[in-house]
Amino acid sequence: MAKCDVCGKDENMPYNCRHCGGTYCADHRLPENHNCTGLENWNDPQGVFDSGFDDGVSSSGNTSRASSLTDKLPIDTGPGGPLAYFRGNATYTFLALMWITFLAQLVVGAFGSPELYQSLFMLTSWNIEYVWTWVTSIFAHSTSNFMHIVGNSIVLFFFGPLVERYIGSRDFAILFIVSGVLAGLGQVVISLAQGVPTAVLGASGAALAIMGVLTVLNPGLKVYLYFIIPVPIWLLTAGYAFLSITFLSGVVGGGGGIAHGAHLVGLVIGLAYGQYVKRNRNLRAPSRLEFGGGGPGGPGGPGGPGRGRF
Repeated sequence: MAKCDVCGKDENMPYNCRHCGGTYCADHRLPENHNCTGLENWNDPQGVFDSGFDDGVSSSGNTSRASSLTDKLPIDTGPGGPLAYFRGNATYTFLALMWITFLAQLVVGAFGSPELYQSLFMLTSWNIEYVWTWVTSIFAHSTSNFMHIVGNSIVLFFFGPLVERYIGSRDFAILFIVSGVLAGLGQVVISLAQGVPTAVLGASGAALAIMGVLTVLNPGLKVYLYFIIPVPIWLLTAGYAFLSITFLSGVVGGGGGIAHGAHLVGLVIGLAYGQYVKRNRNLRAPSRLEFGGGGPGGPGGPGGPGRGRF
């Protein structure tokens, strides 16, 4: 059950708008009934969609549309254009970007210099002013440990669509990018405080944020590890938090080249945002989910000194 963003009515079968990402009841499901921002794509803010056969339909929206940034793009950004697929599919878009970035890493690693590789893909403590790496480092993964990207891909593939369905594609994209950026920066700050230069890459901070949201919405959600072992998601999340805290504090050995600080930052962001969503939207996740793989970031493994994979 969810609340309509317009009237606040509880709805057993809510409608999630693919264009603006909002949640609405049956009375407000149509774009013109909830003042959908996607109306601008039809060139009619009043909600009367011009079929092209009625010359009497007003086209007064031309001026406002011409001034918009999207109208200046050389491609159709409307609901029927080539970008329509990505509405409601932010999860798979990010998943594709991760693998495209991975292939780009292999190419640059083979033909480019180490300096170029770092400046493109790695968030480093010595070049933290390279702000583009705050984002590119989220999609980049260790090329020496294939399970790094495989593990994060599994988490995103299984858990991402659930979170995106409940909070909308726009909010999901914001959650993924913001949690990933803050997780990476958090790891860099922690490492600098410890006096250890570090370079960070990976999407595990964002993956842990997604898990955190689901943990709050439904802590009893059953996750089938390797499709066999049933584990409640709260236990899986608590286990990752325990490992991150103990490794980060030095209570148990070293980090093994894994950015546990980034894991913990991403998880805290997810738990906090999950509380916000639960309080304002009253949403719940399904009661069970099959999940295979070694968890966010994969099993990890030895990395170079000062390098964190998350």
